[in-house]
Amino acid sequence: MTKKKLVPRTRKEIFETLIKGLQRLEYRGYDSAGVAIDGNNNEDKERFIKLVKKRGKVKALEEELYSRCLVLHLKCLISSIGNIENMKNMCNSRMKRLDSSTCLHAVGDKAVEFFFASDASAIIEHTNRVIFLEDDDIAAVTDGKLSIHRLERSASDDPSRVIQTLQMELQQIMKGNFSAFMQKEIFEQPESVVNTMRGRVNFENSTVLLGGLKDHLKEIRRCRRLIIIGCGTSYHAAVATRQVLEELTELPVMVELASDFLDRNTPVFRDDVCFFISQSGETADTLMALRYCKERRALTVGITNTVGSSISRETDCGVHINAGPEIGVASTKAYTSQFVSLVMFGLMMSEDRISLQKRRREIISGLKSLPEMIKEVLSLDEKIHDLALELYKQRSLLVMGRGYNYATCLEGALKIKEITYMHSEGILAGELKHGPLALIDKQMPVIMVIMKDPCFTKCQNALQQVTARQGRPIILCSKEDTESSKFAYKTIELPHTVDCLQGILSVIPLQLLSFHLAVLRGYDVDFPRNLAKSVTVE
Repeated sequence: MTKKKLVPRTRKEIFETLIKGLQRLEYRGYDSAGVAIDGNNNEDKERFIKLVKKRGKVKALEEELYSRCLVLHLKCLISSIGNIENMKNMCNSRMKRLDSSTCLHAVGDKAVEFFFASDASAIIEHTNRVIFLEDDDIAAVTDGKLSIHRLERSASDDPSRVIQTLQMELQQIMKGNFSAFMQKEIFEQPESVVNTMRGRVNFENSTVLLGGLKDHLKEIRRCRRLIIIGCGTSYHAAVATRQVLEELTELPVMVELASDFLDRNTPVFRDDVCFFISQSGETADTLMALRYCKERRALTVGITNTVGSSISRETDCGVHINAGPEIGVASTKAYTSQFVSLVMFGLMMSEDRISLQKRRREIISGLKSLPEMIKEVLSLDEKIHDLALELYKQRSLLVMGRGYNYATCLEGALKIKEITYMHSEGILAGELKHGPLALIDKQMPVIMVIMKDPCFTKCQNALQQVTARQGRPIILCSKEDTESSKFAYKTIELPHTVDCLQGILSVIPLQLLSFHLAVLRGYDVDFPRNLAKSVTVE
């Protein structure tokens, strides 16, 4: 909700504002949209609401709207996209108890416009001043004034709702010169990882400070266990950094899928620290896991990309990854920024451990050179496009690795399956002989991630197993790795960095490959079927 000075608007301008706002919400994965219009044309007659709704894209709603509603008198328009699960129950059981004594906040002595939206991208063109509603808030606009009420009021309720300023620019949610938001976001990663580190990593004296955690740092250092919880790509960011976090914190680290964590009624204790990773900060399963852990009095930490989101508000402390708006349903730059954020947490935790200082300096040096190395990987785009030309007619694809690069395989396979609709599986190379080897033949495309790290020799063993079964492996390897190249059908050579950061570089070719495969197969890269950007239901 926002307010701004009222300017005269024509009927056409009002329609355009609504339609454009809805189109900027489409990336969240909706399959229908609608507009409600106050159609009262005479103050003496009973009011009526005109509903216009349409399945499919907002474009279909736009055509319906113009064909049916231009003759109506427009007094108030409310646009909607999505669903409200508990609206009926709320109206039946709780609205009867609502009265003026529950009013928390009133805004509007002057002429203003109010915009109601579930996402800042829908309104940023018009205003950057917002009020975030809490659960059980009801916002009412009467005679040009806004008041906020509570369905139920308790002693713990904060009586104020502060108007905040969004740190977002319109150009951030535009494609620019790119053909798709996903492509734009892949190529933004040199800048997004810099933004994640900005003001937090001091490269001169090798120190790291995450401002959102500093007030709870003593409590975090006293904990007995770290639990990292997420879904999809966010879960993979946790898998990618688990090993380095165990090394730097010298604590046991559990990595959990939020839905499974809840299904198992996992034991959580007050001396645990629980991390909740979500790009949107609204992921339903992750949010429920957060509330589950808060009930058990664990310290909760949010890692999100959205200021004012439910997870960022409900956790005790947190880290904003500062990746910038991510519109494409398939997450790219948020993954690498989550990765960097978790590594920075490990570096901050190990600052006073003398035995780890050499390792810390090595990792911080790697972080410093990361943006330039990402640019170098992105320069391989044309080569990866040529590879996609060979693979786009395939029905299945395996991605294999181990150690720090196992998460790369999981994330790369997820990207391929969600936007290309090819079956793709991320396989731990150590499990090859326990089943997946049966899939290998000369027809099955296999991508192997083999880097110069402690698992290199074991990955060579897996490579020989694949080639012995007439497999034709496509290998992502370090530059000048002649040993792996001898057995490869094709190679993609990547710059070498410290082992725990290599996954950031090795995932980018798989992001690019998935993008090119989807385009060649004729699919909408930004809006894959059946998927939503923010999964706000179980």
